[in-house]
Amino acid sequence: MRAFLIALVFLMPHPVSAQNFTTSAGVKPILELIRPQWIAIRPYEGQDLLYMSTLLTYRCGIEQIRFAYNGGELQVWEGEPCYLGEASPMALKMETHLPYAVAPLDSLQTVTINLLFDDGTTMEHRYLRKDVQIN
Repeated sequence: MRAFLIALVFLMPHPVSAQNFTTSAGVKPILELIRPQWIAIRPYEGQDLLYMSTLLTYRCGIEQIRFAYNGGELQVWEGEPCYLGEASPMALKMETHLPYAVAPLDSLQTVTINLLFDDGTTMEHRYLRKDVQIN
């Protein structure tokens, strides 16, 4: 019976710690699953806001986030760092960085996101406005 209980403990799911999501090995599988939700576009007060909140939640393990509008050149997103050494390294404090970019109203028809991970690999996705616009 004791051997059964010991085996059961090893087979039970273990709590997930934040440290599991601070490298590319931890975040890439999640980012692959949520790829359609990396960004959102919201028309607001005469502007388009390109929200990257979901993507930024998994920024630990990503060396660089690059984005392009309407087939243009990739630009580097200057966002919040990963807070390694803190209890919640992926938290968005939004003290100096906002989780969105601003563009002229209705100007964002397509958005390309290109991620460079800490292991040197990349992941990219192209979004159509109609698929990611929120009101």
